Amino acid sequence: MATVELRFSALPEHVRTARLVAAAVARRAGVDEAVLDEVRLAVGEACTRAVGLHQTGGITAPVKVLLIEEEKQFSIEVGDEAPRSAPGDRVPGSGAEADAEAEEDEMGLAVISGLVDDVEVTAGEHGGLIRMTWPSASATAALS
Repeated sequence: MATVELRFSALPEHVRTARLVAAAVARRAGVDEAVLDEVRLAVGEACTRAVGLHQTGGITAPVKVLLIEEEKQFSIEVGDEAPRSAPGDRVPGSGAEADAEAEEDEMGLAVISGLVDDVEVTAGEHGGLIRMTWPSASATAALS
């Protein structure tokens, strides 16, 4: 199992770099070429979400991305340190701005879910994690 770890300051201009690194590592891990655009888009969406959560919460810690190559699958974990209860939870009386942010967050998660078949989203008081998994070419060939 090979793992590449990427940490970047929560700035929108670093999201592109994360997408490029994710696509390069996915290609090396044997993810089908036809799926690489989905990988790029999903990582971009997850990283943009994490950057937004950090900026909104005034969090200076970096966004963390793990690219994990396993025997039959390739996974990407995008972690943030923005405290919250769970995806989609709303704080009573949080106002229109917070409602708009929650709606944007839910939209980002819906986009990711549309791009990736195997997605896990967890969130807690110490931050959140989006884990996305794709089969590698060797796993796809074994199913044929």
